[in-house]
Amino acid sequence: MAKSKIIKANEKIAEKVTSGFQKVSDTVVSGYLKIEDKFVDQYLTKEGESVEEAKKRIHKEQEEKKGSASNKR
Repeated sequence: MAKSKIIKANEKIAEKVTSGFQKVSDTVVSGYLKIEDKFVDQYLTKEGESVEEAKKRIHKEQEEKKGSASNKR
């Protein structure tokens, strides 16, 4: 069964919209990660610590706080 011209046109439009959205999403996320890395580097790293090490340390500290907070309840 042959697809109508409208269905084909809608599929092309949907493809372009989703690919455009993906490009915008990737750009925004990439920009956010750059800002996040600079913030962590500037304000949250300890002496001799890399950005990735600082992020891991912060994540671990947050998990410990969540664990202690749930134990208090």
